[in-house]
This record gives sequence, C-alpha cells and structure tokens, in this order.
Amino acid sequence: MSITQQQETGNKGEKIAKNYLIQKGFCILESNWRYGHLEIDIIAQNQTFIVFCEVKTRSSNTIGEPEEFVSRQQQRNIIRAANAYINKNSIKKEARFDIISILKVNQKVDIKHLEYAFSPHW
Repeated sequence: MSITQQQETGNKGEKIAKNYLIQKGFCILESNWRYGHLEIDIIAQNQTFIVFCEVKTRSSNTIGEPEEFVSRQQQRNIIRAANAYINKNSIKKEARFDIISILKVNQKVDIKHLEYAFSPHW
C-alpha cells in the first residue's frame, strides 16, 4: 500500500515535531498512540508535564494556518484518548494539550508550538 502525498507530509511533520520537542528537553513516550479508533500524534513528557500533541503540517497557508484545522471534535477525541493513556499508565503529572503547527514551504520550515492549545474544561 503506497502512502499519499498528504500522509508523507504528515509523517515528515511529525518527525520535525518530535525533534523539536527533544531539543526543548522533552522525552518522547509515544508516537501515533491509538486508543480504539482515536489517535494521539505525540505523547511526550518533561519534568513537569505529560504533553499530548496534535501535529498539523501543511505545505501552504493559503486557506489558513495549520493549527486552525484542529476541530472541536478532534480535540474531544484527543482528550478521550489522553484520559485512557493516563489511566492505563497511572500518570501523576499534570496533562497539557498542545498543537505543533508546521508550515513547510519548499525547504523553509516554520514551527509554531501552541502550549495549552485546548483543554478538557469548556
């Protein structure tokens, strides 16, 4: 099965995001962690937080910034999967939900790390 251009762009973006987080002092715990049909792109931790990251990668921002494409439903799904991960692994750290937005145009890469991008408290 061949991967699409969109999947390839997403995979490259997740690799960039993982390297970015590692440089920021995070330890990557999981990539593409699944809970049923739900998925979390990156689960990482530092000394203070466990961070559940949604990575959005685009090759153009003509129709909007990458981070604008994380829907409310997607946020709810990530929160549900994160709760399962926390319970399964008896995590005691404070959870944080971040978005890493990557705009990759030709060879130029622009990374935006939106900490506390969303929360389970609406």
